[in-house]
Amino acid sequence: MSALLEPGRARGQQSQAQIIHDVLMGRLQRGEIGPEDRLVDTSVAAEFGVSRMPARDALMRLSHGGYLEATTRGFVLPRVTHTEILEIFDLRRLVEPRAVSLVAQTIDSGQLAELEETVIAARKAMQSGNSELMFKASERFRNGWIAVIPNHSLRKVIQRYMTPIQVVRMMTFDDRVNHPLIVDGNTNLYTAFARRDAVAAADTILSFIHKGETAYLKAVSAERSQPQQPAKSA
Repeated sequence: MSALLEPGRARGQQSQAQIIHDVLMGRLQRGEIGPEDRLVDTSVAAEFGVSRMPARDALMRLSHGGYLEATTRGFVLPRVTHTEILEIFDLRRLVEPRAVSLVAQTIDSGQLAELEETVIAARKAMQSGNSELMFKASERFRNGWIAVIPNHSLRKVIQRYMTPIQVVRMMTFDDRVNHPLIVDGNTNLYTAFARRDAVAAADTILSFIHKGETAYLKAVSAERSQPQQPAKSA
């Protein structure tokens, strides 16, 4: 995907590094950068049509924020352990109920309409068997309600652990049994938002997190039970 910056575009309030940072952050949050991907400053610079320095600055900022990890061969997603993922589920139980409660109380009609579109799109995609579109619509729904959390600090906390969440989603999404859980969970959360029901929103996200953790543990168990391939001789 090309993302060349227009000449002079970066001379305004946003620097070239800031623009690159924001684009890459969006890709991270949408799960478009996977565990096997490696971001190299020269390649990023070429994609955006800039020198190496702003590309490296953007990558370093993402690394300092915990979204990427610097290696000798570029930047990759942080390695997340099983224990860390379980800790993230605990953290989600603490912060996300409060976050969705605030959204239910403050979301406006335009924001609701955008969330409704993503819920409808996800269900249609699931019914037609288009897993890729369903995944993207579900991502837009989550990113959509996170973006309108009125408490800026709370929003930043949730965005900070988006990468481990993506690891979980990649592990569990292949199992189609989980698709109705995702679509129904998002639909129920949208309904709570539409009714301005803060309590229902909090209860819904707690149930959603519990089901997500159960699906993750099931995927881990299945992965560990698979026989290991014998090592190939040189």
